[in-house]
Amino acid sequence: MKVIDASGLILGRMATRIAKLALQGEKIAVVNCEKAIISGKPEITWKEYKKKLDRRSGTRAGPFIPKRADRYVKRTIRGMLPKKHWSEQSRGRKAYSNIKCYVSIPETLKKEKIETIKGASVDNLKTQNYITIKQLLNYVKGGK
Repeated sequence: MKVIDASGLILGRMATRIAKLALQGEKIAVVNCEKAIISGKPEITWKEYKKKLDRRSGTRAGPFIPKRADRYVKRTIRGMLPKKHWSEQSRGRKAYSNIKCYVSIPETLKKEKIETIKGASVDNLKTQNYITIKQLLNYVKGGK
């Protein structure tokens, strides 16, 4: 099992690499999900996420938007997997079942070797316009 530390990594770049590893059959655990980075102006990111949340439809019809950091990251990774025929035998669904996401580092994974993903670091950004997932979800919940 590969354990990947998401702190300081750009969410989209990290998600594509994790999806690729999962499609190859690897079991992956992503830790520190709330410290992952979304690049772009924070105000625009907040508005886009809030717009998704404010969308109303019939009773319990969805869309169901994640409000926890680990579920937000896992949902982003799911968007990078193949969607055709999302049945129990599909490649995408099997790969999705190999991915586990955690807000912090659980006791069971503390002894494992924790890796990072090259090329997905926040240091590669040219500007300092970014927001962490924790900040985004706190803002949407009403915090600052």
